[in-house]
Amino acid sequence: MSNTETYTDPTEQRHLSLRDHALVLIIICFIGLIGNTVATDNTLAEGFVGLIVIYVICMIGVALTRHVPLKLPSVAWISLVGIIATLPWTPGSGWILEQVKHVNFLTLATPCLAYAGIAIARHEIEIAKTSGWKIFIVALLVMTGTYVGSAFVADLFL
Repeated sequence: MSNTETYTDPTEQRHLSLRDHALVLIIICFIGLIGNTVATDNTLAEGFVGLIVIYVICMIGVALTRHVPLKLPSVAWISLVGIIATLPWTPGSGWILEQVKHVNFLTLATPCLAYAGIAIARHEIEIAKTSGWKIFIVALLVMTGTYVGSAFVADLFL
């Protein structure tokens, strides 16, 4: 009996269109705006303008990822655009910094990390199923070691 299921390479990258990226970023900005308004003393308008600035920086970085022949991850391009936009000698950097200071970046990270946690592909679930109980022990030890190590370093330096 032959297996009719086709194999897909898990390392094969799927690409969203620029339009899809824009839509996803708008949704993330909306969620971030709600979280920013609830978690900080900033007004809705202050957070909105700051998130628009961040949105534009992200979209420029995503566009560079697509169109520049130097293949870097989008996070590198977005970081580079953000760094260049906020350098002291860049025109308008003071205004950008003034707007972005009203955005709490921890609040922005929360929905992104939540999505990353639930966006586990079927392939990763299959790996976890076939790995057995040993992977649970390794994960538990890694997380415990990371926590204890972080607490130790914090105790030394804080």
